[in-house]
Amino acid sequence: MKLVATAVLTGSLLAAAPLTATLAAPTHTPKIKTRWYYIVRATQAGKPAAGKLTAQIVDPIGSSHPVQFGSSTKNITNWPFTGRFRDFIIWPASSRGIPLKLRVVVKVGSVKRVLTYAVTPRA
Repeated sequence: MKLVATAVLTGSLLAAAPLTATLAAPTHTPKIKTRWYYIVRATQAGKPAAGKLTAQIVDPIGSSHPVQFGSSTKNITNWPFTGRFRDFIIWPASSRGIPLKLRVVVKVGSVKRVLTYAVTPRA
């Protein structure tokens, strides 16, 4: 009986633990036509959290555009991951000098975190 109570208590503590999500990249001024890697991490109670993420590019007007996975044509929308997600963006020449934002939405259960990273691609 004690074993069951401990399992229930541990499960409720994990559910109450806050979600920590981070977005990191090497520079805010990536070169055009080359791979610019970024990484998203999500933890809950110090352990990798399983969730879904959506990645978008936000232009200066405020419109959002889906990010494609690697060099494929699949959009990163509700993409399942656990703990860590790493991918790259190849910025086109037409984006040179334009201030943009990479926006990543991380959802773990009913908790959502919106992360933004400002970029201005260069030659």
